[in-house]
Amino acid sequence: MATVNPYRYRLPDTPVFYPDSDGEPMAESDFQLHPLIYAINALRAFFADRPDVYVAGNMFVYYEEDNPKAVVAPDVFVVFGAPNHDRSSYKVWEDGKAPDFVLEITSLATRTQDQGPKRGIYAYMGVREYFQADPTGDYLKPPLQGQQLAGDHYAPLPSAASFGGEWRAYSAVLQLELRLNPTTGELRFYDPSARRILPSYQEQQVELERLKAELARLNAGQA
Repeated sequence: MATVNPYRYRLPDTPVFYPDSDGEPMAESDFQLHPLIYAINALRAFFADRPDVYVAGNMFVYYEEDNPKAVVAPDVFVVFGAPNHDRSSYKVWEDGKAPDFVLEITSLATRTQDQGPKRGIYAYMGVREYFQADPTGDYLKPPLQGQQLAGDHYAPLPSAASFGGEWRAYSAVLQLELRLNPTTGELRFYDPSARRILPSYQEQQVELERLKAELARLNAGQA
């Protein structure tokens, strides 16, 4: 007997409720939290001048209209072609497309979902690239893995350890390289065109204060 989706047989004009949170913590531990926060802030700053690029994370993504159970919560995701404004959740049908890039920070509690059901959902949605990073190196071998959508499934992207042991993989969607230090668990994005590491929020603030001080010094010299 087929399973009936109750959300598709609701009374006319009855609004569908799409929750914004499940009450679960943002990350299992600091080992997962720090890379997650860095990735969101660094990518938001990198795409800050692109009003058609939306960067978010730890947010519900609903991928079937009228079906609140069709939901997934990526750690980090990027959508090209979606207006860059604040949302309480992302609904694929409202902006007409699924995320193009997803990054999951893998932990003991999430590794089964990241490797199985979530990967299947992302392929079904049409997410072009799916990356996983394991800051502690306990759950993924290698600890940084990228996959590219090929038809209706994912094919692995090349990843390799540098001379210093840092794992690297290139995202053609972002045009950035992901780098993971297996010793410290630090995750970084590298911009090959500018030959620079994307700074963290704290590093951005330090640079901003330096520029302010330099501007004040120049203005004082002109007085």
